[in-house]
Formats: sequence, structure tokens, C-alpha cells
Amino acid sequence: MSDIFPVILSGGSGTRLWPLSRSMYPKQFIRFFNSQNGSFLSAALGRLQQSSGFKAPILLCNNDHRFLIREEVERLGIDPLAIILEPVARNTAPAIAVAALVALEASPKATLAVMPSDHVVKDDAVFAAAVKRAAEVAATGKLVLFGIKPNEPHTGYGYIKQGSALEGFEGQAFAVDSFAEKPDRATAETYLAAGDRFWNSGIFVLNARTFLNEIERLQPDILQAARAALAGAKEDLGFLRLDKAAFATAPNISVDYAVMEKTGAAAVLPLNVGWNDVGSWASLWDIAPRDAAGNFVKGDAILEDTSDCFIHSEKAIVSTIGVKDLVIVDTPDALLVADKNRTQDVSKIVQRLRSSNRKEQEQHLRNYRPWGYFETLNIGPRFQVKLLHVKPGGVLSMQMHHHRSEHWIVVQGTARVVIGEREQLVRENESVYIVATQWHRLENPGKVPVEIIEVQIGSYLGEDDILRTDDIYHRAPEETK
Repeated sequence: MSDIFPVILSGGSGTRLWPLSRSMYPKQFIRFFNSQNGSFLSAALGRLQQSSGFKAPILLCNNDHRFLIREEVERLGIDPLAIILEPVARNTAPAIAVAALVALEASPKATLAVMPSDHVVKDDAVFAAAVKRAAEVAATGKLVLFGIKPNEPHTGYGYIKQGSALEGFEGQAFAVDSFAEKPDRATAETYLAAGDRFWNSGIFVLNARTFLNEIERLQPDILQAARAALAGAKEDLGFLRLDKAAFATAPNISVDYAVMEKTGAAAVLPLNVGWNDVGSWASLWDIAPRDAAGNFVKGDAILEDTSDCFIHSEKAIVSTIGVKDLVIVDTPDALLVADKNRTQDVSKIVQRLRSSNRKEQEQHLRNYRPWGYFETLNIGPRFQVKLLHVKPGGVLSMQMHHHRSEHWIVVQGTARVVIGEREQLVRENESVYIVATQWHRLENPGKVPVEIIEVQIGSYLGEDDILRTDDIYHRAPEETK
């Protein structure tokens, strides 16, 4: 019997769910519905539990998200086998190759259950059983992927054509006849009518040794880069940081292109678990709880003669009259209004924001840090007001600013503050003043969060006006700007 290691890929930026999803806080970390107990990532982490016979998970993410990942696993009480940091984006094939090598070090019987961190699966028990069944198929030398039976001529998914049934699996597993890229509408309609095609879910069950043998045969450069990146990897605060130079030599290619579409060992298992890749606002509307008029509303809204809309507001009231099939997403710094049938094009807006060097594609007004977060409340000429939220045990780096002074007012908890050579405890409704060029540090030594209103005054208020020393989180200078 194989040892099944969940492998969770969390490197995406979720551009099609902007403005809620940003590159520094992508969709896998977001709780979209009031009824959603956790993020998409926490749901993925809980899907294949060790109490059900699965091994500790392996997570792969980029450097920017590592502390968000850590917070999710700690909240769930999960001790992962590894949190692997990809130093550069190289798509799924190199990432899975690294995971296979790590899993084989832990067990010579390793099988990988590879899944994205941001998909929806409504029936976890059926999914877990399907993974175990797929592992039995993988043990025969097959590379298994899950196929979703289409219920509409969707043009946003790749398609898999079912081949002959695999012997010994009672019509539950099939050879793959062929793959097809995302089709146009007419082609998708022919696929739906034929009844022998599946959507490609992007979820794989792979015997680690079989996969590595195939990738060595088909894409030896990937395996060479993965081995070198692991050989040069360093442990950093519980993260496994791959060697950047070695990993960068890997081709930038998906596992579908690198292996699955070239191998003769591909097999597909139909999966019926309420799957959705949540690849657009329309996809999110599909799975959202809706009222009698077909509207999903989160936040404050008044709707008049409105139907089949997705409305999300974080502060302001949203009012609509005589509209249908709209997506309206209002955040403190960005508003999206889109035809629900055009939401795949939201990524074009993100591309324009990126090319214009606008921060709205990267960060919310609330910026998450390993010690907590800060949120911009107001900004004007020569001043800025922020809320600092420092979680218990959180410690900001020792720092200094050339162009701004700061006034800190504690509104919750007790903070330990260092200014120059002086250290003091600052309690609720007390304050301190830090003059420009003074070295200072903030720490939460207590058991409840510390919240501070920070008023910055100066000629330049950018996040890059900062010198840091003694950062317990080992962050590079560019990470804090």
C-alpha cells in the first residue's frame, strides 16, 4: 500500500478575482462567503487528513506568501512535511518534481495527491475515497488525473478525451485518448454532445517514482534542476528555501505540457464532488448562496429590480436599479463593475494596472506582515494615518526613517516600545512620539493583539523610507517595501 502525500500548490496570484485577490494576497487566502469557515487554502489542507490515513502535506509557495501559509497551517494545527519556497516561478512541472523528490526521501512508497490551493470541493469524504482509488491505479504504473463531467460547453477549461477502460478497475478508470486546449464555444458544444470528454481538473495522483522516471525521460532538464535546487536548499525558520540559481534553470512549463500530454501512461478517473476551480467571478457566483432573484450579496446593499448579480461591498452601500448579470465588487481602494459573462477578462484590467505600476494590483490598503498587518486609514499632504495590528508575540524589526516622524497611540493591548536606548511599556490610551532618524521597535509581549493608531508626519511617507536591522523574520529589504 502506498503512502499518499497531499501536495498543495499555492503559487498563483488569482488575477481574475481582482480586486479582492491581489498578488500579495491572492484568492487562496480569502474567505469569500459569510458561511465560509476558512480560506480556500485551509479547505485544501483539511481535505486529505492524517486521521484518514494520509501523510503530512507538502506545500509549495512563493516567498511573498510564506508567512500567510504558515499562519494557515498553524491555525489548523497541521505540521506539514515541508513548506517549500520557490525562488522563481517555473510553473507546475518543476514544482511537482521537487515535491516528488521530497516525498521519496520520506517514504520509498510515496504517492503524490497534487492539488491547487484555490479550488472548491464540496464533498471531502468522496474526494478522499477517490484519491485512495486513484492511488491504486497509480500503483500499476499510471499517471492519474481527475476528470470532471461537463455540464455546459465551458470554454475556460482544457478537455480530456476518454479512452478504453483500464482492466481491473470496474469501469472507474480509463486510459487517456487525447487532450484538447481550451476550445471555442462551437467546439465545446461538440465535446458536450459526444459525452466522452472531461474537464481537466488540474488534480493529479502520481506515484512519485513513476512520475520522476517519466519526467527524466521526457524533460530531463526539469529533474536535473529540481535535484540541484534541493541539494542547495537551506532551512529558514521552518521553510525549505530552494536554491535560486539551480531552480531558475528549470524550464517554465506546466505538468500537462511537460508530461501528461506526452506520456503513454496517462489515466483519467471521473470525479463527482462538486468541483469548481473558482477561476472567475462568474464561477464564484455559480457556487454562492443566492436569493430568490438569483443575487448574491455580501455587505451593505439595496437592490431594486435586480437579478442574477454578484455584489460584494466592504464599506460603502451599493445600490442597483434595473440591472442583471453584473458583478460589482467594492473594496476600500478599488471598484469593479463587470458583465458576469465577461469576468474572464478581469485579468486584462490587472495587466493594465501592472503596466502602469499601480499598487492596486499588488496590495490592499491592508498589508499583511508576519507580525500582523497595517492598514492605511487616511493619507494627505505630509501626513498618513495607519492602524497597526500586532498579533501576540509579534515583533517589528528595529528600524529608522529619514523623512518622517511617528506618533503611536495604543488603543488595545500593551506594547513594548524601544526608542533609541530607552525601552518602555505603553498601555491602552497611552502614546509615544518617535522623531525622524530615531531607531525604534515595537513588540507585543502579551496574549491579546496590540492595536495602535500611527500618525506619520513628514516630507516623504513611502514604505521605502526605512532602514532595518535585527529582523526576526529574516526578510530581505525589498519584502518590506
